[in-house]
Amino acid sequence: MAGTVSVALADGCVVWVTLDHTGKFNAMSRAMWRSLRSVFEGIQQDAGVRCVVLRGQGGHFCAGGDIGEYADFRFEESSLRDFHENDVWGGLQAVLDCDVPVIAQIDGNCMGAGVEIASCCDIRIASDTARFGAPIAKLGFPMAPREAALVARAVGELTAREMLLSAAVLDAAEMHRRGFLNQVVAAPTLDVTVAAVVDRMRPLAPQAARMNKQTFRALAPVIAHNIATDLIANAYHYASSAEHVEGISAFTEKRPPRFGGGV
Repeated sequence: MAGTVSVALADGCVVWVTLDHTGKFNAMSRAMWRSLRSVFEGIQQDAGVRCVVLRGQGGHFCAGGDIGEYADFRFEESSLRDFHENDVWGGLQAVLDCDVPVIAQIDGNCMGAGVEIASCCDIRIASDTARFGAPIAKLGFPMAPREAALVARAVGELTAREMLLSAAVLDAAEMHRRGFLNQVVAAPTLDVTVAAVVDRMRPLAPQAARMNKQTFRALAPVIAHNIATDLIANAYHYASSAEHVEGISAFTEKRPPRFGGGV
């Protein structure tokens, strides 16, 4: 099963988008990234939608990428670039470009791709059991430039450096203190808390909300798609590197990685 991104409409104006990858804590497969893009491009075109809730199935938001797929494309530069620049960034950009307010309902694991997706949302509400991080250094690869810019802007540069350079995993209370989360609530009350925010937003002027989001985008100090082209051009040279191959292989073989070489 490649996982799904499902859509449910409530009261004709609230869209519930659910990440669902059973057995993998909703890790994002390539198919899910493409579905995320399609879903949010559709929402953007629907003038009747007033609010979106983005959540995960089964007590987790998203545990990262589907590492089980990685050996199929990560070790060749052009396919690795296609994955990050088209599949992943295509999905993230669609969420960023959506003029409808998006609420992230975060529970359990919110790692890597989960942090990236949450970073695209306007309001982030988490349970007190949620955990955040991007420990991809354990897998032998860096965060792609556009994705790093997005995360650094949302979580703060110091937190992004801590996550990426020391594989730090932070709890919800700490992420709230650092300004990434709007609210942290007890896990059993997460659903009702998000529903209350939706109820508060539903009667508000939809045109004003869309215009506010357009303004926020125009005022953003860092726009990920304006990253220098030479940085993007050189970002995926590591595809066949020993560290990258070792990190993915070690995870697949369920053993500690043995890093020792350069790129």
